[in-house]
Amino acid sequence: MFNRDRWNEILEALTANWFRTILTAFGVFWGIFILVILLAAGKGLENGVKQGFGDIATNTMFMWTQVVSKPYKGLPKGRRYNFKIGDVVSIKDQVPGLLYVSPRNQLGGFGGTNNVVRGLNTGAFNVYGDYPEIIKQDPITITSGRFINYGDIENNRKVAVIGHGVEKELFKPGEVSVGDYIKIQGVNFMVIGTYKKKSGDGDGEEGQKEIYVPFTSFSQAFNYGDRVGWMAITATDQNSITNLKKDIIDVVKVNHTIHPDDDRAVGNFDLYEEFSKINGLFVALRGVAYFVGILVLLSGIIGISNIMLIVVKERTKEIGIRRAIGASPWAIRGQILLESMFLTIISGMLGIAVSTGVILIINKVLDGMPTNDDTMFANPSVDLTVVFVALLILITSGLLAGLIPAQVAIKTKPIDALRTE
Repeated sequence: MFNRDRWNEILEALTANWFRTILTAFGVFWGIFILVILLAAGKGLENGVKQGFGDIATNTMFMWTQVVSKPYKGLPKGRRYNFKIGDVVSIKDQVPGLLYVSPRNQLGGFGGTNNVVRGLNTGAFNVYGDYPEIIKQDPITITSGRFINYGDIENNRKVAVIGHGVEKELFKPGEVSVGDYIKIQGVNFMVIGTYKKKSGDGDGEEGQKEIYVPFTSFSQAFNYGDRVGWMAITATDQNSITNLKKDIIDVVKVNHTIHPDDDRAVGNFDLYEEFSKINGLFVALRGVAYFVGILVLLSGIIGISNIMLIVVKERTKEIGIRRAIGASPWAIRGQILLESMFLTIISGMLGIAVSTGVILIINKVLDGMPTNDDTMFANPSVDLTVVFVALLILITSGLLAGLIPAQVAIKTKPIDALRTE
């Protein structure tokens, strides 16, 4: 219940020496401020790094062939081999828990010779032979037309989906690219769609300069036969691709007569494993932020406890009088604890408010900066859980800060307190 006299007494005690009260409260203010800012900065860094993954399916591994490093069944080491379409079928049949197994072939690329022509315009672009599932593993935004489908695959249609960078170099402003033709290494392909990369996958502008064509028509047009350059393999949500990786590689080793212990013959990049490491790093960073913030906060709590001891010493005679006229030990203890909690919570809430304002300003500045997919810092923020944790810390800290002074106050005998000068 609200007691005006008690709160007037608290305010008088805390305002009797403004300068001392402000310096004491600053320790708690600074501790909470540092805690919130560190957590927000960690979240901003986490958002920036994860933004680099974009919408790519993180439960994915990429696999390619390398040189065989061990002889096996009469076959020498140092030999080269190629994935085949049969490997894709074997992996799908023999390894349960997989969502997509996408074979891919590739031509050209940045820094290579010009491999795409339209009229008098030429360019060097990455050309991928893909299956429709690739758009779910490495998402892109279709801005006009459509992406390749299984009708294109089954009928070996010579169709292509081009990036905005390709369209800009091969077509004049205002020209409609969909329905027109481009020539890839002398073979005509009809443009059926244009795309824009959703994610900042590290490619920058080159990510918009890629061409997707059906895997089957790619193999037919460029004499790849049943060869597969590499694969993108995604597991279902219930399975980790990291746990399935060995089974997948074992299937390839059996198909190509590779020694079971030859770990160099099949190259792979486990995106899920790398993503898990990054998540672990940010969990550790949050732990460090809490550790540092709470340590700074504790120094402020110790300061409040020391000041409350001084306040109790200054009010010894007052406490003695209250005890003499019948105040219970709990009433004295409650008064000291209430003063300590009030000072702690007010200064802590001010720290939360100021840190929130700083975060809002930083976000405004970031929003006003040019968009860059390669940024490593984005949208620093703290959620409501952090605020509740901070409030819990403040309440607990206030109780701890006033506990020792309160015990000192009630241990003083009334007669001794009245004699104090």
